[in-house]
Amino acid sequence: MKILIAGGSGLIGSALARHYIQKGQEVYILSRRGSTAALPPKAQGVEWDARSAEGWGELMEAVDVVINLTGENLGAGRWTEQRKERFYSSRIQSGRALIEAMRQSSRKPTTMVQSSAVGYYGDGGDQVLDESNPPGKDFLARLCVDWEESTREAEFMGVRRIILRTGVVLAEGAEVLNRLILPFRFFVGGPLGSGRQWLPWIHMADVVGAVDFLVENPNLSGAFNLSAPQPVQNATFGKTLARILRRPYWLPVPAFALKLVLGEMSKLVLEGQRAIPKRLLEYGYAFHFSEHEAALRDLLVKG
Repeated sequence: MKILIAGGSGLIGSALARHYIQKGQEVYILSRRGSTAALPPKAQGVEWDARSAEGWGELMEAVDVVINLTGENLGAGRWTEQRKERFYSSRIQSGRALIEAMRQSSRKPTTMVQSSAVGYYGDGGDQVLDESNPPGKDFLARLCVDWEESTREAEFMGVRRIILRTGVVLAEGAEVLNRLILPFRFFVGGPLGSGRQWLPWIHMADVVGAVDFLVENPNLSGAFNLSAPQPVQNATFGKTLARILRRPYWLPVPAFALKLVLGEMSKLVLEGQRAIPKRLLEYGYAFHFSEHEAALRDLLVKG
């Protein structure tokens, strides 16, 4: 099997590339830096501009699976209007470029995996959210809707399409996890805002495992929540971190302070989704990590 990953030099893309290479598959990674990008061993870098099929589109003829993970990092800085436009263009233009190449190809891939996020549902409060829930109405929700729509045309070309609505990925080196840990390292950990907002987390082992499960089951398509069966509230997650790291849990960070420092980006920590992977469970995927403490211990406790 030949697999093409757009956005494959990031955290999830690199993990998937390593997984499929270990399985003996051929992996091609679309990157603005092409073969000079820092890629997993044996992965083949292919240069693209993330806006069109020019210079690489013929590769679509050869691949069986396309995985689209492209999109500028939402948590890298304050959300100015210019950055919000880049969030949008980096996701939508790259999706359209993949569709352009697919449209021009006489041989279509069998499967397309389209990245999205649980932000699709907006701030869900305490409501349990599965894949049947409608989208929210805020910026992140609209972004996710358009992100998913950017590759919908693949279905009309007979390509099976899987949508990954991914939660907070816990992995070694993950930027989100490092940011959550940092206050505890300096003995100032505590609840963010009310502490009652839900955190739809997932261990990287289950990101890779679930994607592989979906790709390998030809009868599965549509949207899947990529989150663990047991989401937790911010305060519960923080107390567990404090216990594992042997640090106090005491200093709350009020919502107004986060809004002052982070601006609109504060939504990433002050709002949440109580998302559950209903469809993955219904179709028989067995999670490696269903409970957040076991996942955190796996990543943080060595030896």
